[in-house]
This record gives sequence, C-alpha cells and structure tokens, in this order.
Amino acid sequence: MPSDTKKFFENLSGAGKCIAVLTSGGDAQGMNAAVRAVVRMGIYVGAKVYFIHEGYQGMVDGGDNIKEATWESVSSMLQVGGTVIGSARCKEFRTHEGRLKAAHNLVQRSITNLCVIGGDGSLTGANLFREEWSGLLTELLQQGLIDEEAVQKNSTLHIVGMVGSIDNDFCGTDMTIGTDSALHRIIEVVDAITTTAQSHQRTFVLEVMGRHCGYLAMVSALACGADWVFIPEMPPEDGWEDSMCQKLSENRADKKRLNIIIVAEGAIDCHNKAVTPDYIKDLVVRRLGFDTRVTILGHVQRGGTPSAFDRILASRMGVEAVLALLEASANTPACVVSLVGNQAVRLPLMECVQMVSVCAAETEDIVFLSITAALRHPQSSFNVAVLNVGAPAAGMNAAVRSAVRVGIAEGHKMFAVSDGFEGFYKGQIKEIKWGDVGGWTGQGGSLLGTKRTLPGKHLEKIAEQIRIHNINALLVIGGFEALESLLQLYEARADYEDFCIPICMLPATISNNVPGTDLSIGADTSLNAIVETCDRIKQSASGTKRRVFIIETMGGYCGYLATVGGLAAGADTVYIYEEAFDIRDLQANVEHLTQKMKTSIQRGLVLRNENCNENFTTDFIYQLYSEEGRGVFDCRKNILGHMQQGGAPSPFDRNFGTKVAAKAMQWITRTLKDSYKGGKVTAHLKRSLSRAAVVRHLEFPRGAGFLCFKASNTSNITSEAVRDEQLIDFKSKLQLEEYNQQTAM
Repeated sequence: MPSDTKKFFENLSGAGKCIAVLTSGGDAQGMNAAVRAVVRMGIYVGAKVYFIHEGYQGMVDGGDNIKEATWESVSSMLQVGGTVIGSARCKEFRTHEGRLKAAHNLVQRSITNLCVIGGDGSLTGANLFREEWSGLLTELLQQGLIDEEAVQKNSTLHIVGMVGSIDNDFCGTDMTIGTDSALHRIIEVVDAITTTAQSHQRTFVLEVMGRHCGYLAMVSALACGADWVFIPEMPPEDGWEDSMCQKLSENRADKKRLNIIIVAEGAIDCHNKAVTPDYIKDLVVRRLGFDTRVTILGHVQRGGTPSAFDRILASRMGVEAVLALLEASANTPACVVSLVGNQAVRLPLMECVQMVSVCAAETEDIVFLSITAALRHPQSSFNVAVLNVGAPAAGMNAAVRSAVRVGIAEGHKMFAVSDGFEGFYKGQIKEIKWGDVGGWTGQGGSLLGTKRTLPGKHLEKIAEQIRIHNINALLVIGGFEALESLLQLYEARADYEDFCIPICMLPATISNNVPGTDLSIGADTSLNAIVETCDRIKQSASGTKRRVFIIETMGGYCGYLATVGGLAAGADTVYIYEEAFDIRDLQANVEHLTQKMKTSIQRGLVLRNENCNENFTTDFIYQLYSEEGRGVFDCRKNILGHMQQGGAPSPFDRNFGTKVAAKAMQWITRTLKDSYKGGKVTAHLKRSLSRAAVVRHLEFPRGAGFLCFKASNTSNITSEAVRDEQLIDFKSKLQLEEYNQQTAM
C-alpha cells in the first residue's frame, strides 16, 4: 500500500462510534459485499458495527434483530447472492409510532450512524427518520424511556445510503449494486435460448425486469444483438408493428435463423398502452407465421452469485460509506454513495431521489438494433480497415461488429484484416458487410484472428496493401502490442505517406496494461473467470479445512487481474510486480495464515501475478508455505492459465466493446472528413492518431480498499487525438524496449 494511502487510513478513528447496517426493499446481488465492506472497514477504524436483520422491520422490532457484527461474521459473504441479513418491506416504519420504536432501539445501543442499502424508497425513509430524530428523542425522554444523558450522547443521527437495485433506476449513480449481475443472468438465458432458436428457426420474445427503467432491456439487447427492444423511456410511434415485422422478415430473408425481441416489463406505446410479450407473439404469428415463444425471466434476474464488478462496486461503496460516516458533522446532510464516471462519490441523498430518471444516455445505442440505420446515410468514398493485434480478449468480436455496422451506417466501405499485421502485409484483407458480423457479440476470442506481429519489419508491404485496397483509415483493436504498433506506424509517416491516415486504437487485453485507460476490453470477462474459480476453490476448502491455496493469474507485469481478482474473491494476500516484496513479507503472511487457522475461518487464499517476482515463483511460494505451515495447514496450488482468455464475453465487455467501437468510428468519420482534400486523405500528424480510451489512468495498489477500475458511463468517452510531441514523450515513458525484453524472457 502506498505510504500516503497507508497514512490516511492510520489517521482514521472510529473509536466510540457505533455503526449499523441494514438492507431494505428488493434484494440485489452484491448487497452482501457492501455489508461486508461496511463491517470490516468499521471494525478496522475501531468502531462498533451492528447488523440490523430484516431491514426496517428489524429496526422497529429490536431485540435479536440488532446484533453486533464481528470480522469473522462476514466471512464467505462475497460470493453469496441476495442479502444474508434479510430484507423486508415494513409498513410500521412508515408510521410515526414505528419510527419512535426504531429510535428507541438504536439509542439503547448508542447507534447514531446508519448505513442503508436499498432503493429510493428505503433511502427516502432513512432521510425522514434522520429529520425526525431530535423530535423522536424528545418524545422518548418525555415518556421516560431514555434519560437526558442519552439524548445528549445520541443527539445527531448520520445517514449514508448505497443503492441496491438491479434496475439501475437511481439518479446520481452510473451503476447500482446488482445491475451487472442481473445482466449476467439475462445474457446467460439469451445465449442458451439462441442455440435452441437456431435449431428450429424460432422467434423468442423475452421479458426482463424494469417497470420504469429500461436499462436492463436496452443493455441486454445490445449485448446479445437483439432484433428489437421495447423500453418505457422510448414508446414506439404508431406503425411500429409494421416496422418490426418488416425488420424480422428482412432478417429471415438474409438467412438469419432466429429472432430475439427484448421487452422491459414496463414497456408502453405512444398511447400509454402496455406492450406485452404475448401481444408481440400474437402479432408475429399472425402477420409472419413465425414459430414464436415467450420467456419471462422474472426473479431469476435477482438470483445467483454476484459478478466480479458488483463485488468490487459494493466493496468500494461500503468503504466510502464508512468514511462518510466518520467525517460527518452535526450539519452534514444525508448522502448517498454513487459511482460517477470512475469514482465513488458522495451526493446529497434527497437531491438524487427527487431527480427524474431519464435514459437519454443509452437511447443513442438503439442505432445498433436497426438495420435501417445503414439506409439513412449517403455512401462515402472512404475505406476503413479493422484488425486485431496481440492476444485474444473476450469482447473483441463485439467491438469489430459494432465498428463494421457503425462504419457502414456512416457510409464507409469496411474491410476486415485477418491475423493482425501479419495478415495485413500478406494481403489477407477482404470487404466485410453488415450480415457478416451477425451473431459476433457473444463469441469469445477473435474471429478475425490475431497475432502479436508488429508492423515495424513489414512497413513496405503494409504500405503497399494500403495502396492496393485504397485504405483511408485504420481501426486497431488490441493490447500493448497494438499501442506499440500505432507508435511504429506514426514514426514511419516521415518515410511512408500511406500511413498519414486516421488511425485509432481500442484497448483490448485481459491484462489491462494499456496506459491511458482505466479498463480494457476483455478484463472484466477474465476477472469473472478468476473469481468463479476462486469461489469453487474456497468451497472445496470449506470441507477439508486448514488448507491454503496459491493461485497464479495472468497479467504479465501488470497486477490488475491479481489485485482486483483478490479483492473480489476475498483473498488473504496478493503478490504483484508493481509492489515489491521480500522473504520477510512472505513470512509475515504465513504467520497471518497460521493465526487465521485458529479461528472459525480455516482456509486461505493467495493470488500471485505470473511475473510478480522472478525468484519468488509460484512453486517457491507453494513450497515455502507448505514447509512453514507444516502441522498447521497444508497447501495446494493452481495455475489458471489461458482459461482466463477463453469463454463468452461478459455483458460488460460486450457493451463496452460495442460503445467504444462506435465512438472510435465516429472519430474516424470526423477525421476523414476534416483531412479529405484534393481528392485524397492526408491526415495532419498532430490530429490523426488516437486511442479510444477511458477517462483517466490510475494505479492499482495491492491492499487498497477501493479501486477505480472502470468508467461505467462510457457514453461520455471521447477519442482525443494525441499530439506528436506527446507521443514521443509518451514512448520514452513507456520504455517499450525494456518491456519487450521482459516479455521475451
């Protein structure tokens, strides 16, 4: 942990303070991770932390519903869906008498700090409780239930909220706890349905949750490549039945064997009439005669294990909530911890509750679902090539699909390059059309093929292929090798005029080691693979007891996967390249695990980045732990390997790849128009090389309680051109030659 961060936490003190945490309203995956973070952060700073079971009902009833929490009591909660402390809708708390009982129960335990995890209704109730607090204490004093000293000691109630809702329907935060996990459940079902639908050439109408907010429907439609989507925020105009049936009919004519229609449960038409799955089914059967089925997902979306994203999000929010309570004064208004862009921030609770939720940020993405988008743009004379470079990463295919279809919609002719720059100089280039990328969104790996070959040794042949195919712009999707490729092409512009074209890179690597972006395409899928494996390993250890697992993750010299995977899986320690460690640190960790085996949590989990230390290898650490823990615990080791690169992309990576590729194509279109002069494209050196990167680049130190690991509001991503003098300085900072030497070892 960096010294400034460590000093910050050491200066925090919660001594003498009591914090209570409760979950209220509908449950959501990730709530347990938030509860765990509040408890452990509270205990870490010296505060007493209490569970309030069964939400506000437990607060009103008191007794055993309010129990002090311990460090061990929140063990093994990360991977559990729902909320283990229970949630209930309490009518009694809505009455003044109910809130009076709740206040009495809190005062008896000196609880003046309340952390509420729930929706807008739960948070509104908490704020009302806070506003009435002084009056409630006065009533309790008058009734003789508490004394004057208790009134003085508990004079102020501090409230901090966290939003747990799978609908993502709360204003002020880009993502709510549980949304990403719900998307996982939806996409799992859609992927399974797709196989049976293709077998029988069926149309499936799926209803997802979202009574007032169409986020789940919209994003899942993008993530699975649905034909049509209905959301409450965008009621279809009159005649939508004709448009939809025409679209479905055209897709079948193009030899597509299935149709997917996503409907939010609150979908309505322009006359405020409900658009139901059964109505859509009857319409398709009546007009087109297609074999059509309806699937209503229901509460499946609320269940299951939380995703890696939800675990990290909830943990970050829980830590920030405790910090907010520690720093609150008598005049501090109730706040809600939100995710804005890339940061966990505190916003005034009631301002967020009172805001009207609008889905404007997502509605632009409807273009991906409509084949008619290509017909609304005039044809251009520009040819754009897209290729993958480096190792495969889940989500690459979604990015290629998005780039191809948006490029065609912009009027460009799109070309696909097979096998990266190796295929480029060999002439493996062909035109790719709208229908060629159908069904690519859910495919893992790289369907175009990808190689680590850099262009530096083949510049002459690559320039020749650019001339042969009249390529006017390049979109390169890949990791660190892709970044270095762009720099090589940039430096070659002085010798090859053919490279003076707009070139844009999308970061796609599971290692997440591309400078300038918080997250790369593929990292989320890899994290979920790591976390799922760790969950199973921990479950096996629960039966054997007294066992420590050493798990090696990928990532090269970047510790992102190990660090964030360790946080999401509840690891005891993580070893990464960025944070040096020695034999004393290893010994201290062994001693920690030895002491841990004396508690009720008799297992250990250690994650090691593959290149964290050339001497302290996975085998060395395994042997050291085995020897030093002899008689106390035994060890097992697991090298996860390339399973971290495989599998279907997560909903986040599908959506992320789709969005950043669209932004990249928009940048390419603008730059092409600006640089087209005299019948040819001659891009200015200072404004024609770009990375479609996410807002800010941050370091990821091991042991941090809250990590800024993604910018969820990707609709605000801009592809900002990098100036030539910045690129030269950027390359020296990256020390690419040193990196290549390390990689080759």
